[in-house]
Amino acid sequence: MNVKVRKRYHLKKKKLREIKEGLGDYAGIIPDRATVEILETDDENLILVDGRPMVMLIDDKPFPTLKGALGTEIEKGYVVVDMGAVRFLANGADVMSPGIVDADPMIGENDTVIVVDEKHRKPLAVGISLMSGPEMVEKDSGKAVKTIHYIGDRIWNLEV
Repeated sequence: MNVKVRKRYHLKKKKLREIKEGLGDYAGIIPDRATVEILETDDENLILVDGRPMVMLIDDKPFPTLKGALGTEIEKGYVVVDMGAVRFLANGADVMSPGIVDADPMIGENDTVIVVDEKHRKPLAVGISLMSGPEMVEKDSGKAVKTIHYIGDRIWNLEV
């Protein structure tokens, strides 16, 4: 499961500013003095910060990678799952409502979310919410988060 790289080049300041704006609360994963490059691949493009894949671009929308999320305090946009859900997420499964024990009440539909485990609060997956935070916690059936990146996938294992 290798990532096929087509191009690698430094990001222009204007594009970098757009990406930081798009990241919102996660803009801090790209420090001001960092070396920032774009890695064009056959799948999603990646933003390398000092050589590490910290941001992925899906349809030109920036999302933090798990390596990017690991280096930040996750205070907004979090979804907490019980330990029973961890093994499913490690295989790329979407997040189901019954496995959710807590979620940021400010999450709306189609928001970027970081899925963390309840015990260690470590990031397990990055996804797109399919419902609001309170709905995720209240519902006892159905998909709550569409997983777009998870521990053990191609991006996680990428070595540049």
